[in-house]
Amino acid sequence: MPVFSTLAELRGDPILGLSAQFREDSRGEKIDLGVGVYRSEGGETPIMEAVREATALLTQQETTKAYLPPSGTPRFQSVVARLVLGSENSVLASGRVTTLQSVGGSGALHVGARLIATRAPDAVVWIGNPTWANHAHLLGSAGVRLKEYPYYDSTTHSLDFDGLCKALATAFAGDVVLLHGCCHNPSGADLSLSQWHTLTELVSNRKLVPFIDIAYLGLGMGIDEDAAGLRHMAENVPEMLIAVSFSKNFGLYRERAGALIAVTEKPSTAKVVASHLGSIARGVYSMPPAHGCALVETILHSNELTSLWQRELGDMRERINGLRSSLAASLGTATNKRDFTYLEDRLGMFCYLGLPVDAVTRLRKEHAIYMVDSSRINVAGINQHNLPRLVEALVAVL
Repeated sequence: MPVFSTLAELRGDPILGLSAQFREDSRGEKIDLGVGVYRSEGGETPIMEAVREATALLTQQETTKAYLPPSGTPRFQSVVARLVLGSENSVLASGRVTTLQSVGGSGALHVGARLIATRAPDAVVWIGNPTWANHAHLLGSAGVRLKEYPYYDSTTHSLDFDGLCKALATAFAGDVVLLHGCCHNPSGADLSLSQWHTLTELVSNRKLVPFIDIAYLGLGMGIDEDAAGLRHMAENVPEMLIAVSFSKNFGLYRERAGALIAVTEKPSTAKVVASHLGSIARGVYSMPPAHGCALVETILHSNELTSLWQRELGDMRERINGLRSSLAASLGTATNKRDFTYLEDRLGMFCYLGLPVDAVTRLRKEHAIYMVDSSRINVAGINQHNLPRLVEALVAVL
């Protein structure tokens, strides 16, 4: 019997499937609020000027296309660790940090999960409900066991911090807790700094291992503000994993640029962990892609390019926050002052509108407005041109 004859077709990814439906829709006024990419006022996903300048520099300076080692380049590892953890973080000075150049943030998550599966096969990885749809697949396919903790209360449109803490209080020593560093996907409801402090104490007392996914650094309140909770936790726990993506904040979606940072109890352990991460990466994808990470490295190694990148990132952040405020105010006015302030209080590209599935279906069929069934929207898909039509359609289905 042929090897593949017994396979059954799998159900497609719902977000990728939604994007395919959007592309096939011939209506001229269609709006895509599903796929999680930044879009400009003109509806494009632009190449940042800092990236263009770094590309020109790299073209002039690069002398080879030979393989990188599985761990990547030392300079990339250094600039990324300083960006995420902060140059003054005590864990950097202590030598307790090792960084792996990875295939995007997704590759970092999977390699980190592989490390957990080999080090502690009995450990449970706790993930939020809700969380990014691909988290369970990326981690579960590495062989770890998953369990959920409550994160967002859809009835109050708020973070369920009490539920989160109560659930994690039942976790066993050595269990792993997956957290969003900032700009929570899909809810946009972030932990406050005081909540990060409380959670750090809980994690430390329960001897849990934090695994932070930070895919939107700088798109919430600013780089230092977005990383403040993560940095506090890194300085106050013995071990920690951090998956970093440069798709959104550098606009390098197709370049698959990412990193996995490990904080260890001792400097000698960091060297051991580095050897294991390199071995795991070698067995999964062999060598990391170079170009996207080389662009990040070039930008962060140049004061001039770093300043340009930070200005562009700030413009993106301000635009998203402005759209969020405009949507909340417009919906409040259009629905006779119904309270939509929770939309304005969220951070990053995503938030829930709180619509039932039938309303989401009507938006797609009757108004050519696309979002996932949970009514999570990508705020960056809104612009001043389509905002009035979006609000009108939402009022029609509410």
